[in-house]
Amino acid sequence: MSSKPLVIVTRKLPDAIETRMMELFNVRLNTEDIPLTQPQIIEAVKTADVLVPTVTDRIDAAVLSQAGERLRLIASFGTGVDHIDLASARQRGITVTNTPGVLTEDTADMTMTLILAVARRLSEGERLIRSGKWQGWSPMAMLGHRIHGKRLGIVGMGRIGSAVARRARGFGLSVHYHNRRRVNPQLEQQLEATYWESLDQMLSRMDIISINCPHTPATYHLLSARRLKLLQSRAYIVNTARGEVIDENALMRMLEKKEIAGAGLDVFEHEPAINPKLLRLDNVVLLPHMGSATIEGRVDMGEKVIINIKTFVDGHKPPDRVIESML
Repeated sequence: MSSKPLVIVTRKLPDAIETRMMELFNVRLNTEDIPLTQPQIIEAVKTADVLVPTVTDRIDAAVLSQAGERLRLIASFGTGVDHIDLASARQRGITVTNTPGVLTEDTADMTMTLILAVARRLSEGERLIRSGKWQGWSPMAMLGHRIHGKRLGIVGMGRIGSAVARRARGFGLSVHYHNRRRVNPQLEQQLEATYWESLDQMLSRMDIISINCPHTPATYHLLSARRLKLLQSRAYIVNTARGEVIDENALMRMLEKKEIAGAGLDVFEHEPAINPKLLRLDNVVLLPHMGSATIEGRVDMGEKVIINIKTFVDGHKPPDRVIESML
């Protein structure tokens, strides 16, 4: 690979990141920030040495089958890698990297925001003010629920789940979690977290459920219609991970029937498409996948992408390469 590889970036990134990339590599930027079509992504993989996609670009087997001999690295701008066919990439000898860790605090902040927003009916209150129909304070108006003293069940105690647990303790929540593997005793003690080997048992006993696991074939509809039925009618569910982890249609039916108290959703199963029925529900707080959307976070992500590319070009293993055991 030449000292200045051709790096194709699929979306607009922070100016500081694009400028640094221009200094280091031969870069083709997407200054208009219009998502590339599949034919355009195929053209990119045919000519690039390095592709820098985002989590909304589908790099599937059909795309990778068209990849040129020069493509040796996909340096994804984002933590999730469910948009990339990793098996096809490995088969073709293409290294895949992501940007883990840098979004942890921002996403955990948004998780707590949604927990508070749905329990205290913040969106409803804001809409009431804007409608001009607010008649002033009254003792029984806009009553939500206190979160202090409630039980929070975290599904996925990785970096983000642990960061949510730390914040939850500050709000007086009792922390519970389900994970593929129990976390080390020191962390568990530090977080004062109770481990549940059975997801079903945890779901049936919690006041609030927070989804913080990645989307993989194993977690698709992890919260299925059957599991959602286990939730108590007073329970809230918050998702800042991936929409595909929840059976969205089943969740919507339960919200319509008030079989659970409410939901805070930053991600959706078929985004950017939103089920119109969700839009009509007052007991749901809806956000446009902005859990990691801070300037600081995006710059940190870009810096990780640059480090991964530079390390790879220099003939070393990139620090954030994705391996099978991580899935």
